[in-house]
Amino acid sequence: MPATPSSPTSPGHVLALLRATGPLTRLELQELAGLSRVTLTERLEALRGLGLVRHAGHKESSGGRRAEMLEVDDTGSTALVADLGQSHATLAVVDLRGTVFAREHRRLPLRHSPTEVVPMLLDTGRKLLRRTGRAETLCAIGLSVPGQIDHDSGVTVAPPTMPDWNGAALREPFADALGVPVLLENDANALAFGDFRALDRPAATLVGVKVGTGIGAGVVISGRVHRGVSGSAGEIGHLRIEGSRQLCSCGRRGCVAAGAGGQALARELGVRTTADVVRLVGHGSPEAIRSTERAGRLVGTVLATMVSIVNPAHVRVGGAIGVLPPFLEGVRRGVESNAHPSALRDLDLGPSRLGENGAFVGLAGLVADEMLSPATVDAMVAARQEV
Repeated sequence: MPATPSSPTSPGHVLALLRATGPLTRLELQELAGLSRVTLTERLEALRGLGLVRHAGHKESSGGRRAEMLEVDDTGSTALVADLGQSHATLAVVDLRGTVFAREHRRLPLRHSPTEVVPMLLDTGRKLLRRTGRAETLCAIGLSVPGQIDHDSGVTVAPPTMPDWNGAALREPFADALGVPVLLENDANALAFGDFRALDRPAATLVGVKVGTGIGAGVVISGRVHRGVSGSAGEIGHLRIEGSRQLCSCGRRGCVAAGAGGQALARELGVRTTADVVRLVGHGSPEAIRSTERAGRLVGTVLATMVSIVNPAHVRVGGAIGVLPPFLEGVRRGVESNAHPSALRDLDLGPSRLGENGAFVGLAGLVADEMLSPATVDAMVAARQEV
């Protein structure tokens, strides 16, 4: 839905106050919004008509009647989200809080293209929506993909390992098929935003690192994903390491991903896939543990520069390889050995705690920020009043 100008006292802004500070009593909300009692009642009725506000219990009484608490209802709307990777595609039906109602994982061939994958994603998405009975409440689609995204045109700048996806227009086929807005995001950004939400949206900067087949990072500053001018913020996987001559999938030599990504580890250990690496570490293979710890230390050495420059309060490491204990320990050692001492002070570095749902939680949050923004909500209220 297109954004429209909003009044600072509009229903959308009242909802924004509840999202930022709720649950609140009517009186607390009235004082924060600077509205009269009558106007606030009108705004709340409009929001209730859209199913966006609900009762949240009562405030503890200090002697009089207990006041009703109100909060945002972000459970009634549905998003179809998909995490697309170099070797997989995973879809889920979620509410705007990130609750997963159904999911499906598909393995993809190493060389895949939009022509074959997009129809499969749409077919699987429709089946999941029917299975959950939430098709009627679908409000948006969220897609996370490796590489950079032109957010104005909805076109991907895919990594070299996905050459057929480079320049692919992803927004139109999904919007045309399902009739709802489509949000695109880099996969590492989606994971970082998921971890940001899992920490209850702290007033602090978070860096998220995703290490699976490849390597990427995302930065969340003041509650927003920082993408950079060209969408390449956080692209640490293809930074070059001095002295390294390992050939990378991008065609250059010495990239971090060439020595520390899941694909590189699989090759080093003589197995086929990232899943095989995970299995070897889980079975306690000394060689796999050593290789994984070494890879983590290499990523940590590069991440230390990012930590020193950005100075985040939180660093979360995720992805199939990133959450492995020896890899995480290597990252920790690499960061602590190379980052500026002041940047390490009070730094919270740990694994992503969202598991396989990390990207889905992040995508749900990005959809919520878009669909529950003041401009979007006010446009929804206006459209409902015209009916």
